[in-house]
Amino acid sequence: MQVKRIYNFNPGPAVLPESVLQEIQSEFMSFKGTGMSITEISHRSKAFEDVLNDAIVRIKRLLKLDDRFHVLFLQGGASLQFSMIPMNLLADGQTADYINTGTWATKAIKEAKILGKKVHVAASSEDRNFAYIPKQFQFSQDAAYVHITSNNTIKGTQWSSFPNTGNIPMISDMSSDIMSRPFNASSFGCIYAGAQKNMGPAGVCIVILREDMLKRVPTNLPSMLKYTTHTENNSLYNTPPCFSIYTVYLVMKWLEETIGGLEKMEELNQKKAGLLYDFMEKGDFYRSTADKDSRSLMNVTFRLPNEELEKKFVAEAKKNDLDGLKGHRSVGGCRASIYNAMPLAGVETLVSFMESFQKQNR
Repeated sequence: MQVKRIYNFNPGPAVLPESVLQEIQSEFMSFKGTGMSITEISHRSKAFEDVLNDAIVRIKRLLKLDDRFHVLFLQGGASLQFSMIPMNLLADGQTADYINTGTWATKAIKEAKILGKKVHVAASSEDRNFAYIPKQFQFSQDAAYVHITSNNTIKGTQWSSFPNTGNIPMISDMSSDIMSRPFNASSFGCIYAGAQKNMGPAGVCIVILREDMLKRVPTNLPSMLKYTTHTENNSLYNTPPCFSIYTVYLVMKWLEETIGGLEKMEELNQKKAGLLYDFMEKGDFYRSTADKDSRSLMNVTFRLPNEELEKKFVAEAKKNDLDGLKGHRSVGGCRASIYNAMPLAGVETLVSFMESFQKQNR
């Protein structure tokens, strides 16, 4: 029986590669001949540990990471990392620099302050409602780390290149653009990402830690909140989200073997985003909300002439099998999330619908 699929522009949980979904379906009842589903097998079994270790190897290979880096699979999403990072990596009395580019960066700052940590905002784009990525920074001389959010899903902005922090370790929330392009990952002390946008389903957060950062972890933290607990146990201290990790493994396999790596993935992402932004720039009916030099390749945020037209646009798009185009509730407008797994045909179909909608609603 043929299953109807639509183009899913949701910001997360988000679209997954069809071939990955098909592979999950094909072995869901009996994973690798075990006679059990991946959702049933023991996390201590060789079958699952092979999946876990292969996922780690593929992540490190795609990001060109050496043996100094640990890859962890944790629960609590990126939101828990907002507090785990200062708990583990910011000693009492030290200062951490944060660059505020919108909602998720703001939440990270808030959590560090709740813990009573010293936070210095080295730059912010709040003066223009986070429509751009700052270019000027005032880093603390003795900062323990510099924290950035690489892509803002709500405001539609993205770092095209990362700031030079010198000897200060950089930490980044890359939930919405990790694996979308090549970058020098080895320059980061810590990278974390909720999987549910570019790497897999909801339920797991990938944390990549450089070995030297682990020396900062206090001994008096609760076991589950210490990074060293998880590095020492290969993410198996407690029962991990097995299905989510398995799907991450399949997506990494797809990135390597079907797409051909991050360079090829970036080419496709540039093409998809370029098609959408170029169309909007040809007229004045659709207006991008982010500055041109700060626009995201993952989340294209835009407005129409008025809110009534925006509601109509979202509703009619859904009737045309284009779902998830409503902007975040905090900002309104429209948003097309075009993560790795969104095919070029999906963006082409969206642009065609946008052109038709424009003609009918002038």
